[in-house]
Amino acid sequence: MLDATPLTDGWTLRHDGAELPAAVPGCVHTDLLAAGVIPDPFLGPNETDVAWVGRREWTYETDLAPSPTGHEQTDLVFDGLDTAAEILLDDRPLGRVRNMHRSYRFHVTGLSGRLTVRFASAYTEAEAVRERLGDRPNAYPEPFQYLRKMACSFGWDWGPTLVTAGIWRPVRLERWSTARLARVRPLVTVADGGRGRVELHVDVERTRIEADLTLEARIGDVRAVAAVDGTSGTVRLDVPDVELWWPRGYGEQPLYDVELTLTHNGTPLDAWHRRIGFRTLELDRSTDAYGTGFTFVVNGTRLFARGVNWIPDDVFPSRITRERYRERLTQAAEAGVDLVRVWGGGIYESEDFYDACDELGLLVWQDFPFACAAYPEEQPLRGEVEAEARENVVRLMPHPSLVLWNGNNENLWGFRDWDWEGRLAGESWGEGYYLGLLPRVVAELDPTRPYTAGSPWSGSWDHHPNDPAHGTHHSWEVWNRRDYAEYRANVPRFVAEFGWQAPPAYATLRRALPGEEPAADSPGMLHHQKAEDGNGKLERGLARHFAVPEGKPGADFDRWHYLMQVNQARAVAAGIEHWRSHWPVCAGTIMWQLNDCWPVTSWAAIDGDGRPKPLYHELRRLYADRLLTLRAGDDGLVLAAVNQAAEVWRAGLRLRRMSVDGTVLGGATVQVTAFPRAVADIRVPRELEPVGAKEFLVADVDGLRAVHFPVPDREIPYPKPEFEVSVAPGTVTVTARTLVRDLLLQADRLAPGARADTGLVTLLPGEHVTIGVDGWTDPDATAARAALYCVEPTL
Repeated sequence: MLDATPLTDGWTLRHDGAELPAAVPGCVHTDLLAAGVIPDPFLGPNETDVAWVGRREWTYETDLAPSPTGHEQTDLVFDGLDTAAEILLDDRPLGRVRNMHRSYRFHVTGLSGRLTVRFASAYTEAEAVRERLGDRPNAYPEPFQYLRKMACSFGWDWGPTLVTAGIWRPVRLERWSTARLARVRPLVTVADGGRGRVELHVDVERTRIEADLTLEARIGDVRAVAAVDGTSGTVRLDVPDVELWWPRGYGEQPLYDVELTLTHNGTPLDAWHRRIGFRTLELDRSTDAYGTGFTFVVNGTRLFARGVNWIPDDVFPSRITRERYRERLTQAAEAGVDLVRVWGGGIYESEDFYDACDELGLLVWQDFPFACAAYPEEQPLRGEVEAEARENVVRLMPHPSLVLWNGNNENLWGFRDWDWEGRLAGESWGEGYYLGLLPRVVAELDPTRPYTAGSPWSGSWDHHPNDPAHGTHHSWEVWNRRDYAEYRANVPRFVAEFGWQAPPAYATLRRALPGEEPAADSPGMLHHQKAEDGNGKLERGLARHFAVPEGKPGADFDRWHYLMQVNQARAVAAGIEHWRSHWPVCAGTIMWQLNDCWPVTSWAAIDGDGRPKPLYHELRRLYADRLLTLRAGDDGLVLAAVNQAAEVWRAGLRLRRMSVDGTVLGGATVQVTAFPRAVADIRVPRELEPVGAKEFLVADVDGLRAVHFPVPDREIPYPKPEFEVSVAPGTVTVTARTLVRDLLLQADRLAPGARADTGLVTLLPGEHVTIGVDGWTDPDATAARAALYCVEPTL
């Protein structure tokens, strides 16, 4: 039987003639950090101070002991090398590599001695390729498109420039005889009548070509056997009455164990085990009166996808543990998310990520790693792209959560709109990957899943790549140039990116900026703001709705910080409420972004220290099965009752037209009937529509609330907020005596590890809210009041 021995111990890293202990898996930065050679690059301006690391060559070494006898072949297997490296054994070259996204296998039978992995600087490798193939445009001044490496390692508009090197995934010795399983490609389908079929397409590597080999497969009590013909074979399993795997919120996520064994004369040689799920999948891209749709259909059910974009959860991916993946993805599921898009400037994530998505019912949209740049299609890149695509398509195929392969992020759009075409002057830029190579690989290896050439993409060059009426759309005019009210100007078929920035939690800032009193324009705050004119866009976006505090140390900064987080939640809510209310024309939103890779002002709902922003809690409302939203139309105010549940929603809806001083000016009860997976529009009676700056409308049903103010906050004569605070172990209760809008308990101001279970809440006079708080061991009403913020009158 194949024997695998991890090579995790005894590694060293050469640094300026010295040897440091090295962790494998790991990277140069984390080894230098552990040895005290560099400061934490996440703190203050330290990122700049460690920039030299990415410009150096680095060498990892360990001793490879002689392999025990009893096996015919020994392979040295690297699951991931970052990125350009030469591998030697006692100074004998084993090979050269140049792709972070691939695994590598070297024949070392009978060999032992000093194992060396010598990494070149990623800059050196990328710049050499650029010199050979010619310069091409990209969105950032770094050469990331000339190397098959995590692009955001070179920095992004939310990420630091920390260019890594190292053995970032496990390495091991594999010893085997006669034959081994080289590749197993499972095609999982469901036939009429509920019968599941699994076709295991198997490639084997042999040491003895004449040996008779057999494939034995099993799912529960269902077994099948097939012979290997040369170096390949196919074994089929038919499973009656399978339980279907469903996305979160639509059903359960049953998973089936598939076991495959390669045998010779009854002796096991190698084994493969995965968990699969049975489900049907379609991407409906048919044309209709509104344009070209983009609707996921799982098990015959059409979905409005409630999505988030995912970036690497750490700029040093080797630090992301199985538990961390589980925590972050559980946070997504608990916010109502049912789709996670793995963005193309990152990586193909580890099995731990996709396992968690399988178990949590999170659909996965997987980008191929291309983002925001013109990518050369010549060698050496073209061969690397095909090799990595083939490996990762097969690696990820078992996961039922995986529902889409996407060719790239924004490159087709960039070619058309970002002045690339003239600058390229006919040079290759990646189109051949997205419209040729990648769809061919997916069609050949994984015909059970759809492929789209890019995001955004209208389906063909017949339409603009980012045409909201066709396919996927990225909405970035809002934030970059326009107010978030402009989200309501159109109804895209599928919004794959949109978002609004806010600073991280206060405790995250204090940790990341030691010794600095934060202000909007303090040195540390500016260093941890990577977007072009990011603070300017924040200020202009806030000024459209609120009087902008100066953002200086002390109370002004606290108010600035709070309002920026409120504005982020309000912005995202404006988009999702509008687009969800236009289902089924709009069939999904994927908010930019769920997570951060370090402490930074960004679009994330969960900051770089894992603390939820108010936006995270707002997502729980926005992505719930049932949502109320009020929108102004040409014929007056409309209440949309969005029902994504499987049951009819029938209830009595209470409408109140109110004054900001708490007076009820009018009211009515309206019956709501929203059918399953449908939206019911209810015309608000004219006499209940608020008029002027002093009035607003409140809609309440089944514990849900929608509030509509007809003017921006800066024009509203809010009363000075008055409320009472009481505390008990694990709770803070606030009782309003006036209108209290967007009340927020910033729990991390009570204790750095404290978390609140509630975000922004609007209370009418006499109402109360009880907020659960974990991690606060010494409840105190005065401290709780100091950590409470709400919208206040404009001075």
